[in-house]
Amino acid sequence: MSETVAAIASPAGPGAIAVLRVSGPATTTVAMALLGERGASLEERRATLATARDAQGDVIDEVLATRFAAPRSYTGEDVLELSCHGGILVTRRLLDRLVECGARVAAPGEFTQRAFFNGKMDLTQAEAVMDVIAAQTDLALKAAQHQLEGLLGEATEGLRRELLESVAHLEAYIDFPEEDIDPDGAAQIAGRLGDCERRIAALLATAEQGRLLRHGVRTVIYGTPNVGKSSLLNVLLGADRAIVSEIPGTTRDTVEEVIDLGGIPVRLIDTAGMRETADVIERHGVERTRRHLAEADLILEVVDGSVPPGERLAEEARSGRHHLLVINKVDLGRHPAWDDAPGVEISCLERTGLEDLTAAMKDELALGAGAWGREAVAVNARHQACLRRAQEALGAARRQLDAGTGPEFVAVDLREALEAVGEIAGRVDTEEILGEIFGRFCIGK
Repeated sequence: MSETVAAIASPAGPGAIAVLRVSGPATTTVAMALLGERGASLEERRATLATARDAQGDVIDEVLATRFAAPRSYTGEDVLELSCHGGILVTRRLLDRLVECGARVAAPGEFTQRAFFNGKMDLTQAEAVMDVIAAQTDLALKAAQHQLEGLLGEATEGLRRELLESVAHLEAYIDFPEEDIDPDGAAQIAGRLGDCERRIAALLATAEQGRLLRHGVRTVIYGTPNVGKSSLLNVLLGADRAIVSEIPGTTRDTVEEVIDLGGIPVRLIDTAGMRETADVIERHGVERTRRHLAEADLILEVVDGSVPPGERLAEEARSGRHHLLVINKVDLGRHPAWDDAPGVEISCLERTGLEDLTAAMKDELALGAGAWGREAVAVNARHQACLRRAQEALGAARRQLDAGTGPEFVAVDLREALEAVGEIAGRVDTEEILGEIFGRFCIGK
């Protein structure tokens, strides 16, 4: 890349320090224009105190400047990092001065994109950079770090090499069309394809866990009015986030908060109590409750355990979703009608049974810390789509092989599988995919 780019790499707003980055072939020239003689003599990987000046020679700020020479830098290019006093004005003036000195403002994700193009990381690692930044729990961070280490890239590269060998094997038969695939050759290729299918299935099996770790478990707190839904939200959060009242219909809109449940981000959604009502605003709240139920990963159905069972969530509404019955208000005495109910007994008022509830939630989701280990995790929908394409193409290739069709027909499906697997780590030229991925990054990363 011939252009030199610059960006503020720290959050906007006042702070002790802020960081600016410069990357590209003119980095040294920019450093000299900004820092004078100091910019020309910066030692590699050593922070140096210098004075940044504007075009008139007036001081902008004292900075710590660190130079990273290509290719031993984050982007693989010459890089300059400036640590200055935090604040909106000083960082903006420094960025404007860097542009005057020959850089342009970087696009979102451009530094990491350059690292990808310069071979410093594969595409799965580039995506993991933002996952590390966005991680809200220890498990989410651990999964992102494993991907940043290249575990998913290594797994998919192994698949790609296996498929390449199979394609090469078939090319030999295509070059000699008078020869059919002999039984031994067909069995060898079929064995390779079966092994690839098993490895793809193992990766796909982690996709749902990856989605939940990355985006959180959408957990809807559901029930009729006055059963303690908002109280449950508050005790799980450890703060009074939702208004609690004995007046039915107090919660008219949804309230969302995220908690860390043993490393799993759980997005709690307190909903309006389900009942027929003439109140227009409350009716809108009830309708939102129905929509959230349709999108839920986990439903916490809260009931009042001190009174006989009333209206419950219909079986079809919770079908295909994780569901827990939460029997609240047991401090008032449990009604005998709940004796055989397979639920978790709690008291939001006395804060009892909450450990049992969180344990039941983790068991229901089967997402304990031991489930993660060090396996490569397909944490996003793009990986999953690529793996499914490869899986379908491999299935088609195996069926062609079993039917005894010509090697050129099998090779077409294998090339489709090879391309799909290659897309995961960015081994194919997919400019549109790259633009979509890096466009979600923050400026300066």
